[in-house]
Amino acid sequence: MELHYSTKPKDEGKAVKGMGRDLNISPKHAVVICDKLRGMKLTDAINLLEAVIALEKTIVFRKFKKGIGHRRGLGKENIGKYPKKAAGEILNILRNLETNADYKGLDIERLKITHIQALKGIARRRRKPRGRWAVWRTQLVNVQAIVEESIKS
Repeated sequence: MELHYSTKPKDEGKAVKGMGRDLNISPKHAVVICDKLRGMKLTDAINLLEAVIALEKTIVFRKFKKGIGHRRGLGKENIGKYPKKAAGEILNILRNLETNADYKGLDIERLKITHIQALKGIARRRRKPRGRWAVWRTQLVNVQAIVEESIKS
């Protein structure tokens, strides 16, 4: 089965693709993290996600921010969270991109995230506990990313 991306890189020789399929993370957290990482350098994005997992930096929520508490140190836009589980899964995808780029012979310091997107995956169904027949649906997430080597560092 061939994996399809929603966009194509400008130069296939200078680009690396990576995808995480059917991840059991929050779709809203994945969308917010992808919006934050889009356009960043790959090394900066990896450092940011490691800091989020260590609860040192927050991800500012511009979407889906109803009912979220404030965080000290964020300044004017102080609505944020520490989405550790989603950050860990997306960090695995970014590390995979880094490994693919190293295998392809690209300069890791000049890699820039040109495309990263979180899409709905399948909705996994399971029964509620204690013999009840109502169904729980867990929405899984697909994350796709493309990194290209920039000319300027």
